[in-house]
Amino acid sequence: MVLLDTHAWIWSIEGDTRRVGRKAQALLARAETQDRIRVSPVSLFEIAALHTSGRLRLSCPAEGWIRDSVSAAGVRLAEVTPAIAIDAGAIPLTALADPLDRLLVATARQLDATFLTADQQILEYARTTSNVRAHDLAL
Repeated sequence: MVLLDTHAWIWSIEGDTRRVGRKAQALLARAETQDRIRVSPVSLFEIAALHTSGRLRLSCPAEGWIRDSVSAAGVRLAEVTPAIAIDAGAIPLTALADPLDRLLVATARQLDATFLTADQQILEYARTTSNVRAHDLAL
């Protein structure tokens, strides 16, 4: 299973091949054929908030983009469970300051999914702790 970081979801849906590396594209293609791509409701919140603030421009209005992207082949919503919330709360602020990042990392851990991200802080956290599988989106 693959959990997409918010930017990974946007860039892959928008077809931004400059930011999505060949290995990441192959990982996504394999996961898509098996219906094993997940996004978190946290990403829906983040996309809507970024769009509302003007920090994110999409190919169509945020609500339509989210609806169409969630219904895309192979993309399914992951649930935010109590276990995910507790796990995210246990990640030290010194490791990952952003609470949304902590929720996404905890979701990947609880789903036993590979977290696809370009966020260097998350990739470093994965390397140093070995308690979440992460793949660099640029590779």
